[in-house]
Amino acid sequence: MNLVDRVQSILLRPKLTWLAIDEEPADAASIYKNYVMILALIPAVASFIGLSFVGLGAFGMRFRVPISSGIANMVVGYVLSLVMVLLLALIIDAMAPTFEGTRSQIGALKLSAYASTAAFVGGIFSLLPSLSVIGALAALYGVYLLYTGLPVLMKCPGDKAIAYTAVVVVCAMVGGLTMAWVLSLLTPSPVRLGALPAADAVVAVQQLAFARA
Repeated sequence: MNLVDRVQSILLRPKLTWLAIDEEPADAASIYKNYVMILALIPAVASFIGLSFVGLGAFGMRFRVPISSGIANMVVGYVLSLVMVLLLALIIDAMAPTFEGTRSQIGALKLSAYASTAAFVGGIFSLLPSLSVIGALAALYGVYLLYTGLPVLMKCPGDKAIAYTAVVVVCAMVGGLTMAWVLSLLTPSPVRLGALPAADAVVAVQQLAFARA
C-alpha cells in the first residue's frame, strides 16, 4: 500500500486498517523511512512558510519570523517530531502490561506512527498561522486512532482501551507542550506570544500525535 492510500485508509477506515497494519512485516527503519519522515515534513514546512512568509496579522500590522529563525524552527521541530513518535512508542510498549496488553516494540511503534497521521496531515493548516488551531483540533482525531488501535496492536482488552488511551494522551500532551516551549525559544516575539505554540501543538498532540513541531 502506497503512502497516500495508507493515509486515506487510516483516517477513513481505522478499524480495518489497524488489522492490516498488525499483520504487515515491518521494522523501525521502514516505518520511519516510508511513513514518519515523510509526513512529519508537512507541519514542519507548513509552519516555516506560515511564520516566515505569510506571517501573523493583527491591528493592521503583519509580523513575520526572520528566515534564519524560521529555518531553525523548522529543522528542530522536524527532529523533535521524529523523536516524539519514538518516545510515545516506548511509553505505549512499557504501559502495555498495566492494561493487560502484550508488549511489542514494533507494534507500539506502528501505533505511535500511524496514530500520528491526523496530527501530521493537520499540520498543513500551519500555512496560515491564524488557522493553526484547526490543525490542533484535527490532531485530536489521533486520540480516536490510538483508541481503536490499542486493542489490535497491543492486544489489550477493549474495556481497558479507554484508560490506556488516556495515559498515552497525557504523556503526548506533556511532550507536545515541551516541544512548543523549545520551539518558541527559537521564534522572536511577537510570534512567541501568538500562534507558535498552537502551531507546534499540532504535531505533537502527534504526534499523536498529538502535537507537532
